[in-house]
Amino acid sequence: MKTTRKGAITSFVLALSTAVLMMASAGWAADESTKDKSDVEKRIDNAATVLTEIMDAKDNNIPMKIMSDAECIAVVPSMVKIALGIGGSHGKGVATCKTANGWSAPAPFSITGGSWGLQIGGQAIDLVMLVMNQKGMEALLSSKFKVGADASAAAGPVGRAGEASTDWKMKSEVLTYSRARGVFAGVDLSGAKIAQDKDETRILYGQMVPFATILQGKVPPPAGAEHFLSTVRKYSAESKEQGKLNSPDTDQK
Repeated sequence: MKTTRKGAITSFVLALSTAVLMMASAGWAADESTKDKSDVEKRIDNAATVLTEIMDAKDNNIPMKIMSDAECIAVVPSMVKIALGIGGSHGKGVATCKTANGWSAPAPFSITGGSWGLQIGGQAIDLVMLVMNQKGMEALLSSKFKVGADASAAAGPVGRAGEASTDWKMKSEVLTYSRARGVFAGVDLSGAKIAQDKDETRILYGQMVPFATILQGKVPPPAGAEHFLSTVRKYSAESKEQGKLNSPDTDQK
């Protein structure tokens, strides 16, 4: 009788221990998921901050005309150098594109490579990439392309002097900008590879959603994206309004 009772108690303790371990594991998984998701949302918020600080620089920002003409805007907060053999660079960011219903939900992507280190001299930079036409959009929507090969790219003009520049219209699908140690300038990213970040896409949307599906406006923005999207809307709207003020009145003679 004692042996039976002891066996029952042992079984109960084992079952209870198993249940506790399962609950703990679920808790750890939830904590990890929350951590990952907060990291993605933090990056989206940082992208909004980078864009705000660059555009508020007045005479040393992205020219309003160029901003208003952009079909897609991609921001990478803190692209850093990494050691891969002879060295390289890597960053994560988010992109949004114009659609018939406004700017699309943000699409997470990664960027690797590029020659920014030699030109900027810093260990980390903020990047802004503007896709200026349909060919550039098609390259971005492919979810994996090489800057300068699949889409022509150039260092974007900066400030008021850049307003009068028209060279980019003739030769570039993508205009690239960088900021390091307070210095903002166009940057050559030829050779950099851009691809959809599938892991962060799953975290942000709860499932894998194709890059093109997101950027074509076929999914609603996730929670935490409004700050970034409202920032993009703000400066693209300001750019259009500024462009109207600066355009000549064709009715006047």
